[in-house]
Amino acid sequence: MFIRRSVAAAALLVVTLTACGTEPSGGQVAAGAGSARPSESPRPSFSPRPKCARPAEAPTVPPSPSAPSSSSGSADGPREQNGDGAPHYAENHAYRMQGSLTPESRAWGAASAGLIRAELEKVREEGGAGAYGVFDERRIAAALSRLGCGEEHGVYIGNGFYSVHTGDACVSGRVTEDQLTVKVHGAYAEPQPGTGPCVENRGGH
Repeated sequence: MFIRRSVAAAALLVVTLTACGTEPSGGQVAAGAGSARPSESPRPSFSPRPKCARPAEAPTVPPSPSAPSSSSGSADGPREQNGDGAPHYAENHAYRMQGSLTPESRAWGAASAGLIRAELEKVREEGGAGAYGVFDERRIAAALSRLGCGEEHGVYIGNGFYSVHTGDACVSGRVTEDQLTVKVHGAYAEPQPGTGPCVENRGGH
Protein backbone atom coordinates (compact mmCIF):
# COMPACT_ATOMS: atom_id res chain seq x y z
CA MET A 1 0.00 0.00 0.00
CA PHE A 2 2.77 2.33 0.92
CA ILE A 3 4.55 1.51 -2.34
CA ARG A 4 1.43 2.27 -4.41
CA ARG A 5 1.03 5.65 -2.71
CA SER A 6 4.70 6.45 -3.36
CA VAL A 7 4.34 5.56 -7.03
CA ALA A 8 1.19 7.67 -7.33
CA ALA A 9 2.86 10.61 -5.62
CA ALA A 10 5.88 10.31 -7.90
CA ALA A 11 3.65 10.22 -10.99
CA LEU A 12 1.77 13.31 -9.79
CA LEU A 13 5.09 15.10 -9.20
CA VAL A 14 6.26 14.30 -12.76
CA VAL A 15 3.00 15.62 -14.25
CA THR A 16 3.27 18.81 -12.19
CA LEU A 17 6.88 19.44 -13.19
CA THR A 18 6.06 18.78 -16.84
CA ALA A 19 3.19 21.26 -16.75
CA CYS A 20 5.37 23.91 -15.10
CA GLY A 21 8.07 23.35 -17.65
CA THR A 22 5.76 24.10 -20.57
CA GLU A 23 4.40 27.35 -19.15
CA PRO A 24 7.54 29.53 -19.58
CA SER A 25 7.94 28.20 -23.10
CA GLY A 26 4.49 29.45 -24.04
CA GLY A 27 5.23 32.80 -22.42
CA GLN A 28 8.45 33.23 -24.39
CA VAL A 29 6.72 32.55 -27.72
CA ALA A 30 4.08 35.17 -26.95
CA ALA A 31 6.71 37.72 -26.02
CA GLY A 32 8.68 36.92 -29.13
CA ALA A 33 5.61 37.31 -31.29
CA GLY A 34 4.80 40.58 -29.62
CA SER A 35 8.30 41.95 -30.15
CA ALA A 36 8.22 40.95 -33.81
CA ARG A 37 5.07 42.93 -34.56
CA PRO A 38 6.74 46.32 -35.06
CA SER A 39 9.04 44.88 -37.72
CA GLU A 40 6.15 43.34 -39.63
CA SER A 41 4.82 46.70 -40.84
CA PRO A 42 7.58 49.33 -40.58
CA ARG A 43 6.50 52.90 -40.99
CA PRO A 44 8.64 55.62 -42.59
CA SER A 45 10.07 58.18 -40.19
CA PHE A 46 9.12 61.04 -42.50
CA SER A 47 6.33 62.00 -44.87
CA PRO A 48 6.91 63.31 -48.39
CA ARG A 49 6.39 67.04 -48.67
CA PRO A 50 3.27 68.13 -50.56
CA LYS A 51 3.80 69.50 -54.07
CA CYS A 52 3.07 73.01 -55.31
CA ALA A 53 4.01 75.27 -58.21
CA ARG A 54 3.98 72.27 -60.53
CA PRO A 55 4.40 72.86 -64.27
CA ALA A 56 1.90 71.30 -66.64
CA GLU A 57 4.59 69.21 -68.28
CA ALA A 58 7.47 67.35 -66.69
CA PRO A 59 10.79 69.18 -67.15
CA THR A 60 13.76 67.72 -68.97
CA VAL A 61 16.12 66.13 -66.50
CA PRO A 62 19.79 66.65 -67.41
CA PRO A 63 22.27 63.81 -66.92
CA SER A 64 23.94 63.55 -63.54
CA PRO A 65 27.15 65.59 -63.37
CA SER A 66 30.34 63.66 -62.79
CA ALA A 67 31.64 66.24 -60.33
CA PRO A 68 29.90 67.01 -57.00
CA SER A 69 27.43 69.88 -57.20
CA SER A 70 28.66 73.18 -55.83
CA SER A 71 25.27 73.85 -54.30
CA SER A 72 25.63 71.31 -51.55
CA GLY A 73 25.41 74.02 -48.95
CA SER A 74 26.18 77.55 -47.90
CA ALA A 75 28.45 76.33 -45.15
CA ASP A 76 31.37 75.99 -47.52
CA GLY A 77 34.01 78.04 -45.83
CA PRO A 78 37.75 78.11 -45.33
CA ARG A 79 39.12 74.69 -46.12
CA GLU A 80 42.30 73.28 -44.75
CA GLN A 81 45.11 73.45 -47.27
CA ASN A 82 48.51 72.09 -46.35
CA GLY A 83 47.42 72.05 -42.75
CA ASP A 84 46.21 75.65 -42.77
CA GLY A 85 42.64 76.92 -42.50
CA ALA A 86 39.92 76.80 -39.87
CA PRO A 87 39.85 73.39 -38.16
CA HIS A 88 36.41 71.82 -37.65
CA TYR A 89 34.80 74.55 -39.78
CA ALA A 90 32.50 72.13 -41.61
CA GLU A 91 31.65 70.35 -38.36
CA ASN A 92 30.79 73.58 -36.56
CA HIS A 93 28.68 74.84 -39.46
CA ALA A 94 26.92 71.57 -40.35
CA TYR A 95 23.62 73.01 -39.14
CA ARG A 96 23.76 75.51 -42.02
CA MET A 97 24.26 72.86 -44.69
CA GLN A 98 21.68 72.39 -47.41
CA GLY A 99 20.40 69.00 -48.48
CA SER A 100 21.63 67.77 -51.84
CA LEU A 101 19.28 67.69 -54.81
CA THR A 102 19.02 64.94 -57.37
CA PRO A 103 19.04 66.05 -61.03
CA GLU A 104 15.31 65.28 -61.16
CA SER A 105 14.53 67.34 -58.04
CA ARG A 106 16.63 70.23 -59.32
CA ALA A 107 14.87 70.12 -62.71
CA TRP A 108 11.45 70.21 -61.08
CA GLY A 109 12.63 72.93 -58.72
CA ALA A 110 13.86 75.05 -61.63
CA ALA A 111 10.53 74.61 -63.42
CA SER A 112 8.67 75.66 -60.28
CA ALA A 113 11.00 78.63 -59.87
CA GLY A 114 9.97 79.85 -63.30
CA LEU A 115 6.32 79.79 -62.30
CA ILE A 116 7.04 81.54 -59.02
CA ARG A 117 9.08 84.24 -60.76
CA ALA A 118 6.19 84.93 -63.15
CA GLU A 119 3.70 85.36 -60.28
CA LEU A 120 6.05 87.60 -58.31
CA GLU A 121 6.69 89.68 -61.42
CA LYS A 122 2.96 90.40 -61.54
CA VAL A 123 3.17 91.79 -58.00
CA ARG A 124 5.95 94.11 -59.05
CA GLU A 125 4.07 95.23 -62.16
CA GLU A 126 1.04 96.12 -60.04
CA GLY A 127 3.24 98.47 -58.00
CA GLY A 128 2.30 99.70 -54.57
CA ALA A 129 5.55 98.94 -52.75
CA GLY A 130 5.95 100.29 -49.25
CA ALA A 131 8.98 101.41 -47.29
CA TYR A 132 12.33 100.44 -48.82
CA GLY A 133 10.50 99.14 -51.89
CA VAL A 134 9.09 96.17 -49.98
CA PHE A 135 5.65 94.86 -50.93
CA ASP A 136 2.99 93.86 -48.43
CA GLU A 137 3.66 90.29 -47.27
CA ARG A 138 0.04 89.36 -47.90
CA ARG A 139 0.48 90.15 -51.58
CA ILE A 140 3.50 87.86 -51.82
CA ALA A 141 1.61 85.13 -49.97
CA ALA A 142 -1.33 85.53 -52.35
CA ALA A 143 0.98 85.21 -55.36
CA LEU A 144 2.41 81.95 -54.00
CA SER A 145 -1.03 80.65 -53.06
CA ARG A 146 -2.13 81.03 -56.68
CA LEU A 147 0.38 78.27 -57.38
CA GLY A 148 -0.94 76.14 -54.54
CA CYS A 149 1.89 77.01 -52.14
CA GLY A 150 0.77 77.59 -48.58
CA GLU A 151 1.66 76.97 -44.97
CA GLU A 152 2.12 73.24 -45.51
CA HIS A 153 4.91 74.06 -47.96
CA GLY A 154 6.90 76.01 -45.40
CA VAL A 155 6.19 79.40 -46.98
CA TYR A 156 8.09 82.17 -45.22
CA ILE A 157 7.92 85.85 -46.14
CA GLY A 158 9.63 88.72 -44.42
CA ASN A 159 11.07 92.12 -45.35
CA GLY A 160 11.17 91.38 -49.08
CA PHE A 161 12.50 87.84 -48.65
CA TYR A 162 10.44 84.78 -49.54
CA SER A 163 10.99 81.03 -49.45
CA VAL A 164 8.90 77.96 -50.18
CA HIS A 165 9.47 74.22 -50.49
CA THR A 166 7.74 72.98 -53.64
CA GLY A 167 7.93 69.35 -52.58
CA ASP A 168 10.98 68.85 -54.79
CA ALA A 169 13.29 71.72 -53.83
CA CYS A 170 13.48 75.05 -52.05
CA VAL A 171 12.81 78.20 -54.06
CA SER A 172 13.79 81.40 -52.33
CA GLY A 173 14.94 84.93 -53.06
CA ARG A 174 13.99 88.56 -52.76
CA VAL A 175 11.12 90.49 -54.31
CA THR A 176 11.10 94.26 -53.99
CA GLU A 177 10.33 97.19 -56.25
CA ASP A 178 13.85 97.09 -57.65
CA GLN A 179 14.82 93.44 -57.25
CA LEU A 180 13.50 89.99 -58.05
CA THR A 181 15.74 87.00 -57.44
CA VAL A 182 14.98 83.29 -57.57
CA LYS A 183 17.24 80.54 -56.24
CA VAL A 184 16.75 76.76 -56.26
CA HIS A 185 18.42 74.80 -53.46
CA GLY A 186 17.98 72.02 -50.92
CA ALA A 187 16.35 72.39 -47.52
CA TYR A 188 18.58 73.31 -44.60
CA ALA A 189 19.57 70.74 -42.02
CA GLU A 190 18.58 73.16 -39.24
CA PRO A 191 16.68 76.14 -40.65
CA GLN A 192 16.19 79.37 -38.78
CA PRO A 193 13.77 78.68 -35.90
CA GLY A 194 10.27 79.94 -36.52
CA THR A 195 10.65 79.93 -40.31
CA GLY A 196 10.30 77.35 -43.06
CA PRO A 197 12.77 74.63 -44.14
CA CYS A 198 14.34 76.91 -46.74
CA VAL A 199 15.62 79.73 -44.50
CA GLU A 200 19.28 79.64 -43.52
CA ASN A 201 20.01 79.54 -39.82
CA ARG A 202 21.84 82.72 -38.80
CA GLY A 203 22.62 81.52 -35.32
CA GLY A 204 25.59 79.58 -34.10
CA HIS A 205 26.48 76.41 -32.24
